[in-house]
Amino acid sequence: MNSDLQKLQPYPFEKLAKLKAGVTPPTELEHIALSIGEPKHPSPAFVIDELSRNLDKLANYPTTAGTIELRQTIADWATRRFKLQAGSLTGADNVLPVLGTREAIFAFTQCAINRASATDATPLLLSPNPFYQIYEGAAYLSGAEPYYLSCTADNNFVPDFDAVPEAVWQRCQLLFLCSPSNPTGAVTDAATLAKLIALSDQYDFIVASDECYSEIYFDEAKPPVGLLEVCAQLGRHDYKNCVVFHSLSKRSNLPGLRSGFVAGDASLIAPFTSYRTYHGSAMSIPVQLASITAWNDETHVLENRDKYREKFAAVLEILEPVMNVRMPDAGFYLWAETPIPDDQFTQGLFAQQNLTVLPGSYVSREDQNGDLPGAGFVRMALVATLEECVEGAMRIRRYVESLKA
Repeated sequence: MNSDLQKLQPYPFEKLAKLKAGVTPPTELEHIALSIGEPKHPSPAFVIDELSRNLDKLANYPTTAGTIELRQTIADWATRRFKLQAGSLTGADNVLPVLGTREAIFAFTQCAINRASATDATPLLLSPNPFYQIYEGAAYLSGAEPYYLSCTADNNFVPDFDAVPEAVWQRCQLLFLCSPSNPTGAVTDAATLAKLIALSDQYDFIVASDECYSEIYFDEAKPPVGLLEVCAQLGRHDYKNCVVFHSLSKRSNLPGLRSGFVAGDASLIAPFTSYRTYHGSAMSIPVQLASITAWNDETHVLENRDKYREKFAAVLEILEPVMNVRMPDAGFYLWAETPIPDDQFTQGLFAQQNLTVLPGSYVSREDQNGDLPGAGFVRMALVATLEECVEGAMRIRRYVESLKA
């Protein structure tokens, strides 16, 4: 077996299960899970109807690239959402539908890392820290070495790219961004994205932006900026060195549909599509047709954002008096500082209140200075109903207050 498999750490939820093992929570309290970022709002009925109407098409093999109708629908959505130059992003050249961005992020990394580069040094994949663990696993299995960029309160949870040594940029082949961030909710601004695009020109690396939470935000006048949007602002209508990942999972409450896309520089999408003819499942035609209906509708997305606004307002009103927690820039996570070590906080909260959160240290790694930027925080996913989130916040508050008693 590939020896690089030994470098993979257990997934955060495996660690969480071990942390909770042997702990008996109070049975009179129904369990509340704020640990997993799985949307619980109802899936749009019209999408389910479209899927059902086309089940007979399961008899047809789908193609790797998907139908041109789906690809162009995605291109048109991205053009509207991110104010791209008309015709610069096309379904024919710049878009590839994928069965969920988790697998696509991993697969794209295998294509992007060049083991046979001119330098003798191991290629680097730069990743935010804390992070979505797929970035790390994808790095190891591609033959690259992950380089962690700490996201802390001091830098507003966006890496300080000015502090990255030139030697690191010289070895960088792929930079992952996550904006809005999982787990912190921070959004990388346009000026920073422009700086990274310039660095990609200077040092010849790919910028890959995971934007799966981009449609969950709180100010309708200020949607999170995207990487392709900044390319357009700079007049880079070929999106050189840039790709983005998007999904219907969070935007449309369709995590089980496994429908997303990769889009950007055509010179990167073409070889990635070739790779996908060997590795990765094609999206079934019923799922493609259902996806078209989802990308073409914004009404359900607006309703979705309204629900999250209501939940964040209610939960923060309860927690702010007892915890250091703030409204995120976007997304559906609260990144809350804990008064005791985050794993102890998580275990004690489960034991006392039958409520599960995710320790921040489980989605973080020691950086080059030996610091663990996720330590001392927990991630709370406000994905359940308003009533359950409010009840969860009240339980967390009671637990925090018990620590101070």
